[in-house]
Amino acid sequence: MLTEIAVVLIVVLLGWAYQTTQPPPPKICGSPDGPPVTSPRIRLSDGRYLAYREKGVPKEAAKYKIIVIHGFGNSKDVYLPASQELIDELGTYFLSFDRAGYGESDPNPKRSVKSEAFDIQELADQLQIGSKFYVIGMLAGVSLVAPIINYWWPSFPANLSQEVYKGRLVEDRWTFRVAHYAPQLLYWWLTRKWFPSLSAKGSNPPIFSRRDKEILTKMSAIPDLGLDKVRQQGVFESLHRDLMVAYSNWEFDPMDLTNPFPENESSVQIWQGYEDRVMPFELQRYVAEKLPWIQYHEVPDGGHLIIHDSSLCEAILRALLLGEEPSNM
Repeated sequence: MLTEIAVVLIVVLLGWAYQTTQPPPPKICGSPDGPPVTSPRIRLSDGRYLAYREKGVPKEAAKYKIIVIHGFGNSKDVYLPASQELIDELGTYFLSFDRAGYGESDPNPKRSVKSEAFDIQELADQLQIGSKFYVIGMLAGVSLVAPIINYWWPSFPANLSQEVYKGRLVEDRWTFRVAHYAPQLLYWWLTRKWFPSLSAKGSNPPIFSRRDKEILTKMSAIPDLGLDKVRQQGVFESLHRDLMVAYSNWEFDPMDLTNPFPENESSVQIWQGYEDRVMPFELQRYVAEKLPWIQYHEVPDGGHLIIHDSSLCEAILRALLLGEEPSNM
């Protein structure tokens, strides 16, 4: 009898433990229990919907077309402080979209680095923006602003990646470790109050530099950034899925990439803040050294939010579209 009771208790405890690791189902936009659809969307080949937003000059009249890829915890309404004068001068059309699980785009339980790229390809094809366009990727994502660094890329020297990793905040180290080694436990980890969580989840993250905080103050006065919609379908398919993809074992090693523009018809650029406490400059420098065809720009007093600084945003656009060297950073 006691043995049977013990077995039942063990089964109940195991069932409870399993349930705590399972995220709630996402609230799909347009479903009976989900948020309404308020943005234009395309239907992808796998049946998912992708929400997008167009800004700048009309697509048909544009000299330059840019697809903007938002970063962690953002959306297609990402703030780019490019003045209307600059947009008109350059003749720039901007196309941004909610990545899978963010905003009004359907979640993708099979999301990967490759699927993110295919979503961009389908978006460009369906909206017929032409064979030549530019890409600005923030944190994740050809101008890369504070792009994601995976500490487990095999080509990083072990001593370098370990040294930089140890310099991260303890809560971030633990979260990255869980995302890499036990992604199935990430939801459980990030929703337990007694575990160290992710520094970026706080209202005043210690990861932000002085310049970042100044930028955040300015951005707080700007309406219609769409922040209320970022996580409306659930944190797991947006924020948590981002971490799982970023710190997984990638299907390729970025250091094996070859120059996509051998005839110098365009360029790949990385913009990095020296005081960025989210994406460490040491590893970005190493990437730029291993791939000399990347144009590396390091902002001495820049933090993680350099793309949201108006002067730097203009410098990034001019460098990407016109090939101009930044004069003052």
